[in-house]
Amino acid sequence: MRESPALVESRRFGTRSVPWLRPLGWLIAGWRDFMRCPVPGLLHGLLCALFGGTLFWVARNHFWLLSGAFSGFLIVAPIVATGLYAISRALERNGRASLADALAAWRPRDGRLIVFGLLLAFAGTGWVMTSAALITGFTSAPVRNPIEFLRVVVLADQGYLFEAWLALGGVLAAPVFASSVVAIPLLLDREIGVLGAVFTSWRVVMENPVPLALWAGLLLGLTLAGMATLMIGLVVVVPWLGHASWHAYRDLVDTSGLAERP
Repeated sequence: MRESPALVESRRFGTRSVPWLRPLGWLIAGWRDFMRCPVPGLLHGLLCALFGGTLFWVARNHFWLLSGAFSGFLIVAPIVATGLYAISRALERNGRASLADALAAWRPRDGRLIVFGLLLAFAGTGWVMTSAALITGFTSAPVRNPIEFLRVVVLADQGYLFEAWLALGGVLAAPVFASSVVAIPLLLDREIGVLGAVFTSWRVVMENPVPLALWAGLLLGLTLAGMATLMIGLVVVVPWLGHASWHAYRDLVDTSGLAERP
């Protein structure tokens, strides 16, 4: 049977195995990049915090929607950090970076990042709608605020709605994470198709299941911590994790067989 051209493209270069605690090193390297060029990172974080705060204010009496929207943020976060990958790339290549490098990453050139961003947006929207349908359709009382979500969904006396909500979220989040963990930095950095980048991301996950399970837990935990501080923590967490994700890509993918993007 003839193999997919994207799979063949992905196999033109190698992936690397890393120790299971290596994600802690990505956090250290990401923090270092953030401190070397803080302004673009702070702007990214501030925009995410303002968006989260605005969303919370608009839908503050509809927590059934907010719960899905905030968890859906984790799905689209990789594309949000595109400018941060560009900063880390510039620091690695030139020893210096500026806001112009981050802005240049958002200028569409060949459409690959746009396609991937749209796919993530569809996945995030799908989860928001699924989450809202579950919470509004199967709860015994309205869910308007976090306390009601805790009482009616998490601590419900009957049924397994919360467990179903978590399970469905995991079923969606796991393949999205596996498809995107290194795909967007790879698309930014090298000449490769979208499917080739996705297959590479899956290869990385299958070769490093334990380190990347730890990495997924760190991403989730730190993002939730940033949200729990009334979104203020996202000002720091978003750039920190964005830069760290670049170093995850550089550690996990051997791109010597691919042409660099200018």
